[in-house]
Amino acid sequence: MFNKILLATDGSNDSFYAAERTVELAQANSKVEVHVIHVADHAKAKTSALQYWNSSTKLKRIEKVKPIIELLQKHEIPYQFHYLQGDPGPEIVKFANNHHFDLVMIGSKGKNKLQELVLGSVSHKVAKRVQSPVMIVKSNAKQRTTNPVPFPESQSATK
Repeated sequence: MFNKILLATDGSNDSFYAAERTVELAQANSKVEVHVIHVADHAKAKTSALQYWNSSTKLKRIEKVKPIIELLQKHEIPYQFHYLQGDPGPEIVKFANNHHFDLVMIGSKGKNKLQELVLGSVSHKVAKRVQSPVMIVKSNAKQRTTNPVPFPESQSATK
């Protein structure tokens, strides 16, 4: 059972699908603790205007993950939101390892395809370095439904 889940997001389609899988897992556990992390890498921003930190820049970055937050709220999943600055891969790894999560959820592809090609994907870096299990979610994965199987020790399956 996953009691403490970290959802790493950049606002991409794949991270939204990771959020949907997080909701599915969270609904099976009333004691779940979900943490959503978004890491802004201003040094590698596409425009020089984004390289300079200010509160409006932060609000624009947070706006990218708004659909994910709304999804959690819609399903009444309690969550904590963490906004960090830095290189996403190492920052997610450091946060995950320092807070001892039962599971880290992350989308397979982010927003910047060129950086992924040259530097490697954030999800790959996270999977290699995080000490917890990591679930990498693809946006093109077939939707699977889970059917609870009741047995005496299963609280959630008998609901």
